[in-house]
Amino acid sequence: MPKQRLVTQFGMGTSIRSGNYTEACARAIRDALWHHSLNVAEAFDFPKEAMLIDVELGVQRPDLVDIAALTGVFPYGQPTITVVKGGLDIPRREKPGWSVVANAAVMVSFDMESTHG
Repeated sequence: MPKQRLVTQFGMGTSIRSGNYTEACARAIRDALWHHSLNVAEAFDFPKEAMLIDVELGVQRPDLVDIAALTGVFPYGQPTITVVKGGLDIPRREKPGWSVVANAAVMVSFDMESTHG
């Protein structure tokens, strides 16, 4: 059995004042990750580094997201990040600009036929 998805987590992040899409995405990823305590790697006796992490992020301006900067959010595992059009841009009332809302889906899989036992 090759890559097998075991967990799907969802998160939401914002950049209220600066309109920074990358920061909103980082917060969405952290929201998905840090509201859960996963023991999946231990349950299958895999090292945490073996986690295959597929991330899909939604923001209104995917072209403004620094994907390389987001890989550093993950403490372990092998993240693959995709950014699509989604989320929300909300105009600010008190001055020009917008607040950014990003959505994240984080899916954790393992190669169940690795060389590991």
